[in-house]
Amino acid sequence: MKRYDAIVIGGGHNGLVCAFYLARAGLKVRVLERRDVVGGAAVTEEFHPGFRNSTASYTVSLLRPKVIADMKLHERGWRIVERTISNFFPHDDGYLKLGGGTARTQAEFARFSRKDADTFPRYEEALERVAEVLRDLSLKTPPNAGGGLRALLAAAVQGKRLAGMGVEAQRDVMDLFVKSARDFLNGWYENPYIQAAFGFDAVVGNYASPDTPGSAYVLLHHVFGEINGKKGMWGHSVGGMGAITRYMAEAAAEAGVEISLEAPVAKVLVDGGKVAGVRLESGEEIAAPIVASNAGPALLYRQLVDRGDMPAEFARRMDGYKTGSGTFRMNVALSDLPDFSVLPGKEKAEHHTAGIIISPTLDYMDKAFTDAKAKGWSDEPIVEMKLPTSVDDSLAPPGMHIASLFCQQFAPVLPDGRSWDAEREKAADVIIDTVTRHAPNFRKSILGVQIHSPLDLERKFGLIGGDIMHGHMSLDQLWASRPMLGHGDYRGPIKGLYMCGAGTHPGGGVTGAPGHNAAHEILRDRSFVRRILPV
Repeated sequence: MKRYDAIVIGGGHNGLVCAFYLARAGLKVRVLERRDVVGGAAVTEEFHPGFRNSTASYTVSLLRPKVIADMKLHERGWRIVERTISNFFPHDDGYLKLGGGTARTQAEFARFSRKDADTFPRYEEALERVAEVLRDLSLKTPPNAGGGLRALLAAAVQGKRLAGMGVEAQRDVMDLFVKSARDFLNGWYENPYIQAAFGFDAVVGNYASPDTPGSAYVLLHHVFGEINGKKGMWGHSVGGMGAITRYMAEAAAEAGVEISLEAPVAKVLVDGGKVAGVRLESGEEIAAPIVASNAGPALLYRQLVDRGDMPAEFARRMDGYKTGSGTFRMNVALSDLPDFSVLPGKEKAEHHTAGIIISPTLDYMDKAFTDAKAKGWSDEPIVEMKLPTSVDDSLAPPGMHIASLFCQQFAPVLPDGRSWDAEREKAADVIIDTVTRHAPNFRKSILGVQIHSPLDLERKFGLIGGDIMHGHMSLDQLWASRPMLGHGDYRGPIKGLYMCGAGTHPGGGVTGAPGHNAAHEILRDRSFVRRILPV
């Protein structure tokens, strides 16, 4: 039986980050990835002859600068193209562009509401104050309930930043954590198109309505990122999102990590209440006193760990861990760029390089969610389209293009016993029709389509319920309660079992933070043991 100091289940970006830090500290580490490519959901794959794309995750902002620097990603060749504007929203009364600087955004808003234009700088400042706290907390382990003196000290240190904020900023924090996106935005803006421009972030990867209490936090989660030192910016990873994980794998391998592809884990082995290693689906057993799971909590504890090896109360609560992000993901090969009715032209223009969002009002978003609960999806779904070839022509044949369609409010489990295997093509047609209503040439320019229903996302990427966040980003599953109160410090209920994926703080998105934080907790535990039991 092969032996390692640590095994990492899953070669997604957080698993690679965790493995890198462990190996850099001198541990013998092996990453076990079930697919034939490293990267988890952050991969670049050919989905139609000659067309490559980021087939799951599709845009970058949240990856922590410390992780980028430590793994030397830029030195290895990674590049990000910044968006000139953030988003383009076509709607019945024209369009709205968001981004490009405060003054430009104000001028855009003034076309719809002078009051909202005047409000924007104060809103931007308020969100940035809170986002800065999230950036600071993202690379810190949450205080663990029942964790003794160390947890109390951590709570005091992390709480000090919040306590030091002015009362207005503290009110903003409270609003963002407990209010619905609609209630929060109603306190700032009057125009429905402007409200929707910000409210969209509240439903990204969130199977909820903008009226759902707590949905304002998801809005905030999507603005705490930065690229190239510019806060709040989003951009395109040249070579697709797989470029990130390819360079991460390179960094991990240089640090000594052994990466095994097509090595699906069937079971976490436990002996005497302690982790002993893993068993692969092939039957091979690999020994290690440390196992870190990049797989989400629902997959780990419902499929890979025997129920009898967990405390009964933990297993019961994990049964209720909420998953399902309502996400439907498509990749489309195109002969032409979309020609929008409200802004005509098939030649590359500024709006083609932005996030193109079909979700004009909060009411539209609410209906998409209520329809999804009632019948599986809406006839007017929420669609975010990216055209990566508008900034990176290496992904398609000359003159051709790619559309990434990230679509929201598709029921993780269809009602009335219907199957996603039978319904996925119908849902894809509705999405294509939705885009075509705004860009009439879209359907006829399609050369090939790749479909990822919620069930496809689960089967292919191990995302239970198709949940791109590895679990709901609701107040009861955030910070010290992610995935569960008492286990918010990356440690599982079994000695030697750790969690390093997006089902832990700070949550979903390509951040690298869970992998970074989990590795540091593993090394802290190992250092403590070595001090007590020197070898």
